[in-house]
Amino acid sequence: MMKIHAFAAAVLALTATTAAFAQGGYNRPPMGDMQYAQCLVYADRLYEGGNEPSPVRGQTKAQAWCTCMWNETPDDFKGNLVRFAETRKGKETNKVCEKHSDWSE
Repeated sequence: MMKIHAFAAAVLALTATTAAFAQGGYNRPPMGDMQYAQCLVYADRLYEGGNEPSPVRGQTKAQAWCTCMWNETPDDFKGNLVRFAETRKGKETNKVCEKHSDWSE
């Protein structure tokens, strides 16, 4: 009986992990997160093509990029994600998120 429970738990964990990667592998920002909302607005003002579909099902390129930036920056980062992406320190994170969202120049 213990083996059945362990197997069921393993299958459930694998299914949850697979679903997370199918959705892009990143946690979605909490509803109403101001930093994420600011990222979407600011990115829309500066860049073109953000409303096109991204490889992440159910997300535009801007949504996928901002979700990636939100996840890839340190938890204590409270600044503007778009401005951070344009800094020397943020360029590497920007490259990762451009690839994730299929949104680059």
